[in-house]
Amino acid sequence: MSEVTLQSLAAKVDELEKRLVVREDELDVKKLQYLYGYLIDKCMYDQVVDLFTDDGEVRFFGGVWKGKEGVRRLYVDRFRKRFTHDNNGPIDGFLLDHPQIQAIVDIDPDGVTARLRGRSTMQAGRHEDYTDPDNPAMGARQWWEGGLYENTYRKGADGKWRIHVLNYFPHWHADFETGWAHTKAEYVPFPKVLYPEDPSGPDALIEDHWLWPTHKLLPFHMKHPITGEDMVAQRWQGDIDRAKAKANA
Repeated sequence: MSEVTLQSLAAKVDELEKRLVVREDELDVKKLQYLYGYLIDKCMYDQVVDLFTDDGEVRFFGGVWKGKEGVRRLYVDRFRKRFTHDNNGPIDGFLLDHPQIQAIVDIDPDGVTARLRGRSTMQAGRHEDYTDPDNPAMGARQWWEGGLYENTYRKGADGKWRIHVLNYFPHWHADFETGWAHTKAEYVPFPKVLYPEDPSGPDALIEDHWLWPTHKLLPFHMKHPITGEDMVAQRWQGDIDRAKAKANA
């Protein structure tokens, strides 16, 4: 076998090894995100926090929770205390299913950064036999939620992927009985008070946030695979005019 042939084969093997690493990284990131869905479904918030980098953050409902302490504040001090009586696990009568679907993963050239766009369509609610009359958050109700993720992940020195930025944007909600045609604006109130004034509040607020029936595009982390261009959606002027009229009413 000639030296040229050996060099060609070596180059091919090197190329295949790099592609294999990328594919394995994509699968590992998907597995991580799917595990996040399973854990948050069962309100295992301690384990959710462990999925994040030490400098990780969560961008959620117009708020930013920064660092591992901020992530814990959201999942443990806010969600766990409100939803499960501070129990780290599921409780009878409380439903919180987050199917993780349509995941698109891209690995950055550095090999230690990954980005994911995905979707969750949640079914949630509390059974009428498991309500707490002294806690408004513990009343009987059932609702739908749909949202998108635009997340960033980091691969650590140990070779394990962790969530660096969980950017979950819940776009729409609807009562089960009446559906999304009758959803009131700000179905879930946005956070308005920062930490530490609000002990479980965010470290910062996001100005550009919205909920159904406002309908806009959460920007893609990737470019169009065929044209290489940014995928930017146009805003219908009628929506803008209607919003202005409502604000001035």
